[in-house]
This record gives sequence, C-alpha cells and structure tokens, in this order.
Amino acid sequence: MPRPISATLSLSALTQNLNIIRGFAPESKVWTVVKANGYGHGISRIWRSLSATDGFALLDFNEAILLRESGWQGPILLLEGFFSVADLPLVAQYRLTTAVHSEWQIRALADAQFSQPVNVYLKVNSGMNRLGFAPERTTAAWQQLRELKQVGEITLMSHFATADSVEGVDAQMAAVNFAGQHISGPRCLANSAATLWHPHTHYDWIRPGIIVYGASPSGDWQDIADTGLQPVMTLKSELIAVQELNAGARVGYGGRYGVTQAQRIGVVACGYADGYPRHAPTGTPVWVDGVRTTTVGTVSMDMLAVDLTPCQQAGIGSPVELWGKNLPADDVATAAGTLGYELLSALAPRVPVTTIG
Repeated sequence: MPRPISATLSLSALTQNLNIIRGFAPESKVWTVVKANGYGHGISRIWRSLSATDGFALLDFNEAILLRESGWQGPILLLEGFFSVADLPLVAQYRLTTAVHSEWQIRALADAQFSQPVNVYLKVNSGMNRLGFAPERTTAAWQQLRELKQVGEITLMSHFATADSVEGVDAQMAAVNFAGQHISGPRCLANSAATLWHPHTHYDWIRPGIIVYGASPSGDWQDIADTGLQPVMTLKSELIAVQELNAGARVGYGGRYGVTQAQRIGVVACGYADGYPRHAPTGTPVWVDGVRTTTVGTVSMDMLAVDLTPCQQAGIGSPVELWGKNLPADDVATAAGTLGYELLSALAPRVPVTTIG
C-alpha cells in the first residue's frame, strides 16, 4: 500500500475565501495571487474554484501559459514583469499584463512589435526597496510609457512591507501619493494584510495572496480567526510506529530530545522531504488521533516523532494532522520560526494531493 501521507485541498474553502475577501473590498476588483504554483496548492487543481476572480497574478511564464491553455481567458498579471527582451513575444501571445519596474523594461517595450498594446502595471518603490521606480522618478516613467503605442492601460502599483504590523502603511502611502500626484488612472496597492486591515488602500484592484488559502498574513492565526477564512490545505499522515521509552533514552538524529520519565513516542510518516520544516523544534504542535500534542526531537527526511502522552489511545495507524482544518499552518509555522507561506508553498511533489468539494 502507498505511504500514508497525503494532502487534501478543500475547493469549497477556496471559493468561500474569495467571497469573503470580496466583502472586505466590495468596490475593488480582485487579482487572486497564484504564484509559487498557487502557494503549493497546484494551479491546475485550484484555478477553476477561483474563476470568479477578476484576474490571476503570478510570476512565472510557464504558470501563465498553463492558465491560458487550461481555459482561463481573463486577465493575468506578471507581478515581476518580464525578465528579458525575449519574453515580450510571450507577453503579447498570451495577452499578459506586465509589471514594469526598471528603465530597461521601458526601452524594451519601446523596441517591441505588438499587434495590439499590452497593459502595464507601473511599479513604485514606496519603501519596500525591492523593485520599482523611486517616487520622484515615477511621473517621468509614466509619461514615457504613455507615449508608447505598444502600451495600453497603465495602472500604478506598489507593495506594502509592514501592512501586517503596528507600523502600518502610512509612510508608504505618503510615498505612493507623492509618486502619483500627477498620474491619472487606476491603482493597485493592497496585499492580503492591507485588504483586511487598511481599507483606504483598496483603490481599483486588490492583490490577496495568502488569505485566499486560509492562512494569516501576520503569521498569527488569531488575527484572521473571526473573518470566516478557512484553511484550504490539510496535510495528514499516520503513526507508523510507537516506541515505549524509559528515562534516559534519546530520540532522533543528534539525540536532541532526552526522555526524563517513561514516555510513549509515536513515529509519523512525514519529514522534511515532504515539505515539513526540518528546523521545527521539539514542542511544535501536531494533531494526533484528535488530540493536540507536540513533536519531539529532530525532524528526519521521511519521519518525525511525537509525544503520545496526551493521546494514550493512539497507536499504529492513528491519524495525524500536520496542519489544516484542526491545526492552523500558522501555529506550526510560528513554532518553527517561519510563516505559513513557507509551509504551504514547500509541499513536496512526492506528497499525493486530492481535492474535495
């Protein structure tokens, strides 16, 4: 029989989450972000359940082509734009909207030959300091793009670095407003956190990502617990062994967990080669046989160990939830010193995935 680990995706949760997100920004259109293969969920598995969106946003040309060839006819936004001049024929062929964040991209568009103009998202560096034009340079870039016959609609775009924290978005909004004071046309600013908590950033388009999949942009599940958003992915497995250990025994590579009194330890068919974080320490929450308990020792490539003290009835074959409906990925990620984004997008190809309505 196959190894017992698997991931289950709730398609109804996806649809419900999108509806809830629209409720936070009812006057805005929605770019549903499906980068990183739909945050690990698989674009080909999920896009139809999200087809009520106004557009899909992603990074990879192959993913954009997959969407088109799967039947999606609506807008597709390349969040990082095109990466070389050689990409421009694909932008035109597949009717993609492209971010423009650099001078060389404007020059490339000026030299391109298109049968019809392409829509552009002009990226403002409002303080994230990754991509985009400085606020004082943005108007000139916009004017250059306006003069190109190759360019259709221009949308002003930026990205918030601290929308999920106490710092908020005020400083970046001031930079965007300065950059756009002489620019007319639509704006697209709000990421997941801004969509939930900063309604004055919504404008014409929002770009929700992690909240589509039912995890929190802040990394704290309690921050979205009252929104109705539901986890889409459940990663589950089973106990494949039970060890009855005495005080002094050690568990796992490096013997980093030491048993201080008689203890039952369960072994789960899940490890870092499945996408579970190797750096997750002893004490990371896990759901075993309907009871919340914790991991113990170092996570192996194919297995991890759990404390069976709170779940005495558990034995070989007992169900284990690594994250999902009963155990938010955010809780696991917090214990492991990371974010739910990383856990979901790191799901390994070897894990079988099934979908449910």
